[in-house]
Amino acid sequence: MRRRTLLQASPALLASPGLAAAQSSARTLRFVPQGNLANIDPIWTTTVIARNHALMVYDTLFGLGQDFKPRPQMAAAHEVSDDGLTHRIALRADLRFHDGERVTARDCIASIARWSKRDVLGHRLSALLQEMRATAGDRFEIILKQPWPGLVWALGKPSANLCAIMPEWVAKTDAFQQITDYTGSGPFRFVAKEWVPGSIAVYERHGAYVPRDEPADFLAGGKQVHFDRVEWRIMPDPATAAAALQNNEIDWWETPLADLLPVLRKHKEITVAVVNTAGALGMLRFNHLHPPFDDPAIRRALFPAIDQTSFMQAALGEDAALWQVPAGAFTPGTPLANEAGLEALTSPRDLAAAKRALRAAGYDGRKVVLLVPTDFPLINGLAEVAADTLRRIGFNVDAQSMDWGTLVQRRAKKEAPEQGGWNIFCTTWEGLDVSVPGSHQPLRGNGGDGWFGWSASPKREALRDAWFAAPDPTTEKQIARELQSLVWEEAPFVPLGLLRPPMAYRRSLTGVLTGGPALFWNVRRG
Repeated sequence: MRRRTLLQASPALLASPGLAAAQSSARTLRFVPQGNLANIDPIWTTTVIARNHALMVYDTLFGLGQDFKPRPQMAAAHEVSDDGLTHRIALRADLRFHDGERVTARDCIASIARWSKRDVLGHRLSALLQEMRATAGDRFEIILKQPWPGLVWALGKPSANLCAIMPEWVAKTDAFQQITDYTGSGPFRFVAKEWVPGSIAVYERHGAYVPRDEPADFLAGGKQVHFDRVEWRIMPDPATAAAALQNNEIDWWETPLADLLPVLRKHKEITVAVVNTAGALGMLRFNHLHPPFDDPAIRRALFPAIDQTSFMQAALGEDAALWQVPAGAFTPGTPLANEAGLEALTSPRDLAAAKRALRAAGYDGRKVVLLVPTDFPLINGLAEVAADTLRRIGFNVDAQSMDWGTLVQRRAKKEAPEQGGWNIFCTTWEGLDVSVPGSHQPLRGNGGDGWFGWSASPKREALRDAWFAAPDPTTEKQIARELQSLVWEEAPFVPLGLLRPPMAYRRSLTGVLTGGPALFWNVRRG
């Protein structure tokens, strides 16, 4: 605003402070996320909340539409050589970081390189990569040793480790260290000075962001922003969040407690809807490095006792429309979901059989450290059922309660449980990620280089490689069946069911995009 215009506007604003406040409020979206935003580096951590943060602050080279097919986002053009080895990517001319600097090919190369050190499909790129090189300020090439048609999908997928485009100097941060500079490339700017973990995180519209001239389509298309400010307000107490939504003190609650859904549905100004239609696979994850769960026989002993319905009801209540069982290793309803060995979880539950298996495996009664998040109701429900199940079959359970941010830090520790480590925790994985072997982190068997729990399995790794090379869908499905059979044999994790938690938001909000997480473009106050 010019100084003359500002001076002319000031008397009106001073005369009508209520109007100015109302206009400011109308341009602010108030959101209660699923938990505390404690760690915000989408490469360092695999938490969904850090990924959701990253989708606001960073843009990606490609984005998936609602059909889950990749389309150019930051990329203006993408070509693949006839032999399938060279991917040529040209950037849009209007891309700028939050500090005003142009996004260059060097920034993209550095960002992809950092991402590839932590992401499950990034590892695939590292294995196949011959070279990445800039051919101009806004153009670069990714040269592979062998063709990989799934590369563009990997660069655009909205999974735990997002391939977020950062400035080169930020992207050169060690992938195993958290970034300290939050300069992004996306439609919102993170206001670091207002960030209070456990209380609030603030985002402002990136005024220099130029969206694609296309309709919004999940992560593809134009990311049109209609709010100047988005506030993530951390409210661990569900009753407080529910009251705030009903009193119009917040606009959007990401994960309403199941017990409160009937009250919210009756409110004439509130919409309750499943936004993330792909859902999330609940799972119980073991630490494979330390006793007792370094022994597959002890891990397998749990299977006869696992009642997936009980886990789902504890997380989302009695409404079966919000969850699905049985669930195997892959997302139910997707092409690779199958019934191989599924009787491990669908046959009549037998606590006595689980007790016998545990005794036969030689469990010595040592404490089992179970990590329980106190501020994440959905996962807290899974953990409470896990603790009860473990105790009922004979485990000596030490359930240690903590906030989700602390749990995320704790699960990264490889030390023994008595030295600050852990044995077991519950979590969820995005349905899109665990629908195929390539992006299924819990299914990997790459040991110390893998996801928390560090499961090692040459057999699973070989089958995963075979899936990448599969010539047709029939072969892919056969490999998926073999992988699921290995889950019952090696027990890298225990599937607990597919969750489709609804979100609740004021009816005044329109344009809410479905298909995945809460997205803050295309949304406006109607």
